[in-house]
Amino acid sequence: MHYLSKTALSAVVALALSGSAWAQTVGPNGEAATPSSEVTVADSDVAALKAGNYKAAFVWHDQSDFVSAVSLGATDEFDRLGIEVVATTNAGFDTAKQRSDIETVMAKSPNIVLALPLDPVASAAAFKEATETGVQLVFLSNVPAGYEHGEQYASIVTDDLFQMGKQAADALAANMGGKGSVGWIFHDATYYVTNQRDNAFKTTIENDYPDMEIVASAGISDPARAEEIANAMLLKHPDLGGIYVTWAGPAEGVLSALRTNGNKDTKIVTLDLSEPIALDMVRGGNVAALVADEAYELGRALAASAARGLLGQSSPAFVVAPAVTVTNKNINEGWMLSLHREAPKSLTQ
Repeated sequence: MHYLSKTALSAVVALALSGSAWAQTVGPNGEAATPSSEVTVADSDVAALKAGNYKAAFVWHDQSDFVSAVSLGATDEFDRLGIEVVATTNAGFDTAKQRSDIETVMAKSPNIVLALPLDPVASAAAFKEATETGVQLVFLSNVPAGYEHGEQYASIVTDDLFQMGKQAADALAANMGGKGSVGWIFHDATYYVTNQRDNAFKTTIENDYPDMEIVASAGISDPARAEEIANAMLLKHPDLGGIYVTWAGPAEGVLSALRTNGNKDTKIVTLDLSEPIALDMVRGGNVAALVADEAYELGRALAASAARGLLGQSSPAFVVAPAVTVTNKNINEGWMLSLHREAPKSLTQ
């Protein structure tokens, strides 16, 4: 999980109280964000990296379209730099397995490890060997407890979390004509990625759209309860103009609730790409838009940060990749920007 430090929590609260929906994503310890476009390896440094015969490994938390796109972005950048990927692991969200995966990977003596640490406390011990042997560690979205930028790791790379929430609000507002009642289904857990995205949506509606009002709020921790939560929300507010859902998994349950109720008018916006949700959108159903990260670009930036470390060059502590709003008008473009592949045929035919 991604836990908010007191510093980062204060920063998020400051965003909500700022009186403006313009703000920046902050890191897990309150770090300022640097655009991923600023993290590059110069062509003049490629020869030196190729001469080093360096090796890299991926220690991932799970396997998904998102992880595949991140891996592809990193692998393409490593190929350009002559760095060999020698291992890829998938912990299946199991902290103990991730620790075992790290031990397996370290046996291959990589110079670089890209990883998403599943638990800040447990990961601090799990990655200790890598820090002691001088491996260039670059983390996706999270950081082990007590680790210092420039000491134990080269950089953290993640989505532009605030922009994802803001773009979701803007897309819903555009679909609703900038007025009407809104339901807000947020992630009911201390999870810094979803917390920032959810609060950015809420802040944008409250500050930028005076004729829109969040009249119903509900937290969700178990995605399987999404349909139940949506039914309860619609029972109290049958005339909701739109519903924000914290990510695409539970959005499927919300869509099911709308269909069960024969509701063709309430619009949904959610985060991350999903074929079933996008299929409703392209068919002109309840889904107005999906907002995704540029996962391929995340991978490229992870690889570039690590390679810079091998060259003795520092990278920013906290790096963010852009967000992309996907509607029924830019399905192929959105899929390509996010996942670096064409949209499923079900969405384009």
